[in-house]
Amino acid sequence: MPGIRSGITMTTSVAANTRKTTWAWILGTFFGSGLLKPGPGTYGSIAAVLIWRLSAYFLDLTRPQLTILTLVFAILATLAGIPAASRVARESGQKDPQIVVIDEVAGQWIALLFAAPIWKHYVMALVLFRLFDILKPPPVRQLEHLPKGTGIMADDLMAGAYALICFVLIAHFAFPNF
Repeated sequence: MPGIRSGITMTTSVAANTRKTTWAWILGTFFGSGLLKPGPGTYGSIAAVLIWRLSAYFLDLTRPQLTILTLVFAILATLAGIPAASRVARESGQKDPQIVVIDEVAGQWIALLFAAPIWKHYVMALVLFRLFDILKPPPVRQLEHLPKGTGIMADDLMAGAYALICFVLIAHFAFPNF
């Protein structure tokens, strides 16, 4: 029994000594959407689409204005996401924790760059991004090997770029007034 107790005490003390950097966990999990199960990455992507759509609606933006705002969102998410993802990974003891979804948010915003705020566009951008994020065609998977938060973010940014290219091609042929 003493061995069991010391093991429990050791586990408890390790957990008690684990400190979380609040801003990094809030941003890394994108305000908790990464804590939802199953498929936290999908929840992060949906949260990004909702913010994008609500911004387009409430700010009454033109397409060029929406594109600029979306690019700003993606850049800010990337710049803040790299250090946030690095900290959450270190503090959780995982190389690429599933709860970190700021990478999906940034990648999803890349996929939405040229979308119109109509449901066919943002649903297509969401599906394409999730497809490329899950399948990870080259060089998406290879980008995961970059160090720390850079690797966590880079693969999703590339998946977003693939989704954007496919979106533009599909939208050009499927939606004549694209």
